[in-house]
Amino acid sequence: MNVRLALFAVIAAAASSACAIDLDAQVATALGGFDRTLQVTAPVDLDVQTGSGSITVRRGTDTEVRVVAQIRAQRGFWNNRSAEERVRALEANPPIAQTGSSIRLGEIEDRELRRNVSISYELTVPLNTRVRSRSGSGSVNIESIQGPVEARTGSGRIAIGRIAGAVTAETGSGSIEVLGASQGLNARTGSGSVEARDLAGPVEARSGSGSIRLAYAAAGDGDFSTGSGGISVVGLRGRMRAHAGSGSIKVEGQPAGDWNIDSGSGGISLRLPPDASFELNARSSSGGIHTNHPIEARGSLSRNSLQGRVRGGGPRLDLSTGSGTIRLE
Repeated sequence: MNVRLALFAVIAAAASSACAIDLDAQVATALGGFDRTLQVTAPVDLDVQTGSGSITVRRGTDTEVRVVAQIRAQRGFWNNRSAEERVRALEANPPIAQTGSSIRLGEIEDRELRRNVSISYELTVPLNTRVRSRSGSGSVNIESIQGPVEARTGSGRIAIGRIAGAVTAETGSGSIEVLGASQGLNARTGSGSVEARDLAGPVEARSGSGSIRLAYAAAGDGDFSTGSGGISVVGLRGRMRAHAGSGSIKVEGQPAGDWNIDSGSGGISLRLPPDASFELNARSSSGGIHTNHPIEARGSLSRNSLQGRVRGGGPRLDLSTGSGTIRLE
């Protein structure tokens, strides 16, 4: 009987302890936020950063920048102040610094105050705004402004739309989507796809693992690379380099400079204007080479290698695949 009573006491104590832990977990997180409107005269130079949290920037009026922030704080082992106290301190003194039309958001000098704190920003800005944004972990969404735009996140999706200036987008893990970059694009992701259209100017797109799909609206050079995934490009008029470790490469455009295209494993397909003139050097270790263009071949011919001149020659097209078919239409 005494043994049973002792066992029941242990079980009851464990249950009580579990309930206490659950209650602790519930009060260990505090939520809050702030809403501020800053008067400006365009152009605006905006710099926003957060250790953890999303960043959204949209077009608003031409005379103000509105900052709406959501704060989430969690109790940490090294924090002397509670989660609730840290949220209230940030609400009372938001991390906003303004000098004329230059605005800095998210700089928190107090290390204890920023530890275990996530701040997400929703910003409305004038059309003529330059943006630099950084998040340790969280999505970034920026659209319908003049730019230029720089968007970086350690982990999260980046979506950018209708930017009149140049765009830089980098994420350690996540997809990148761009709808309109009128003065060039530099997009990099460690793991995820890159999709962009209505592009003009030079474009550099790289993915450690993921597909790349691009569409140009005006002339521009291209430099594309993916470790694993296909590459698809439409409307390119300029120089180009494209590499896929494993995946097919498809390009529709007009060479206005040399093209260097290679795939470790995957086919290469090019669609060129019917009057295109170029020098061709094509090699496939395992696969055929097919072209509809009249070629003046030189050197020895084989199923896996083709060199020659088309319509008197022009930019050099150097095509190579370890395994796959090469087609020129």
